[in-house]
Amino acid sequence: MSKIGFIGLGIMGRPMAGHLLDAGHELVTVKRDKPLASELADKGMRELDSPAAVAEASEVVITMVPDTPDVEQVLFGEGGVIEGLQPGTLVIDMSSIAPLATQQFAQRIHEAGGEYVDAPVSGGEGGAINAALTIMVGATEEGFSRAKPLLDIMGKTITHIGGHGAGQTCKVANQIVVALTIEAVSEGLLFASRAGADVAKVRESLLGGLAQSKILDVHGERMIQRTFDPGFKIRLHQKDLNLALEGARSLNLALPGTANAQQLFQACVAHGGADWDHAGLVRALEALADHEIAK
Repeated sequence: MSKIGFIGLGIMGRPMAGHLLDAGHELVTVKRDKPLASELADKGMRELDSPAAVAEASEVVITMVPDTPDVEQVLFGEGGVIEGLQPGTLVIDMSSIAPLATQQFAQRIHEAGGEYVDAPVSGGEGGAINAALTIMVGATEEGFSRAKPLLDIMGKTITHIGGHGAGQTCKVANQIVVALTIEAVSEGLLFASRAGADVAKVRESLLGGLAQSKILDVHGERMIQRTFDPGFKIRLHQKDLNLALEGARSLNLALPGTANAQQLFQACVAHGGADWDHAGLVRALEALADHEIAK
């Protein structure tokens, strides 16, 4: 069993850490203003004063925080992980951040004597709770072999994409596909509803044909039931699409669908929806049509 530092106990990080505790690993985290979740404290998770202290007490450090600057602060800020890094410590970043920054972070951790793995995830809160996440890994062969037994505890599909940053590149591609599919499902259900069809039966029928997708299944149901509590927040998906569009500019690549989805997310934010589940994109299209697909 490993001594693991887990930093980032949000909507997804909390159940992920819980699975590691259930598997018998010893976990520590950084003390925050609010109390540690009882389901983690009751399983023996301990709090320490800083990321550096977490690193000193750990063989493996896992980060699951919102954005690139957050990872940089945790790893390299004052009292950061690098200050307490032990020789051979495995650092696994499961956040979704910029691929180029990831390569730079990996180099700094390597120079400090550690091993770095980028392992962003897909599957949302449900995937985290059910240990069914898809995990996209950028690492050396050694880093991947060391990380995989832990990743297997939290996820269902674990793929070594390539070297450092490759996992993050794959995650950006994933977020492009997810955003555009949410938009497609939104438009299809909005069309059906406005035309007077039973939108629940339309969704049921589509799930049996070529249009079938997990987005149609899970998020189509959210749109019909009007359940927009996150899941995965619009503001976080916006962050991921910013990474896609910034990368596209550097690659001289046009991503018109991605840009359009980002504008629809921004319309949601303008209406107070930054913390809606990303299925809430449908609300921007509903506003344009002056029609809701369901009440």
